[in-house]
Amino acid sequence: MAESNIRPDHGLSVRMMITIVGLMFLYIIIAVVMIQLGISVAVTTIFCGAMLYAQYFFSGKIAMFSMRAHEVTPEEEPELHRIVDNLCQLANMKKPKVGVAEMDLPNAFATGRNPNNAVVCVTRGIMHRLSTDELEAVLAHEISHVAHRDVAVMTIASGVGMLAGMVSRMAMWGAMLGGGGNSNDNNNGGNIVLLEIATMLVSMVVGFVAFLLTMSLSRYRELSADRAGAILIGKPQMLASALVRITGDMGKIPRTDLRKAEGMNAFFFAPALSGGGASSLFATHPSLQKRLDQLNKIERELNGQ
Repeated sequence: MAESNIRPDHGLSVRMMITIVGLMFLYIIIAVVMIQLGISVAVTTIFCGAMLYAQYFFSGKIAMFSMRAHEVTPEEEPELHRIVDNLCQLANMKKPKVGVAEMDLPNAFATGRNPNNAVVCVTRGIMHRLSTDELEAVLAHEISHVAHRDVAVMTIASGVGMLAGMVSRMAMWGAMLGGGGNSNDNNNGGNIVLLEIATMLVSMVVGFVAFLLTMSLSRYRELSADRAGAILIGKPQMLASALVRITGDMGKIPRTDLRKAEGMNAFFFAPALSGGGASSLFATHPSLQKRLDQLNKIERELNGQ
């Protein structure tokens, strides 16, 4: 495939590399912890490898299923395909699959392990709320994620946190049910319980560090996709308009529906739920104001100001 017109973001590439190295280090810690729990090296290797494989190769299908999304043909959604066709021509990149999620939540996301397996998906809610130009801006943002190949890194990152949580729960139940016996058995049982408690604590720390790495990358990649998408179509204010409209309309969606979709926050165009203050440290997206400020700056640069 010819080189994409969406310019590489070197800052994003460096952050993705740092995140991958950090996550691989955390994977090694989890493997060591599992071996200390008495799980054989062979079983640990197979288990961790299977987790990585499943996350990498099936994450797209899992994301589509969790969002009640399905692939649509040009006959089913001609306008949506027309926009994606035009954007891919502008970007000089292979067209991803196009999907629609049957929900009122106004949002969009990209998934897939690489550009050859990518899907850009929008919800019915966002299609009903945005103008054609605003929808084009949102899809330009999502196509930028595909071009930057950052979706796969986010997928692996979520897998590390999931694995750490599983090991932590295994250790917790082992500590709760462990022990017993008499004399020397009591000492051995006590040591095993202490080991399992230590394992649980280490796994929790690993999961927390993986979460922080993921959130830091997630916030930067959203700014990167905003920048690349706005430059691609030359309409930063259309992306800003879409952001403001979606963020405002998100407040009209029942909170129970937002909570159901919160697990996909890191992949969404705009977070289903977001908080202010200290909670912003753990946010998947930069603040709305930060995104708007960047788009205003790009608008001025494009106008030669």
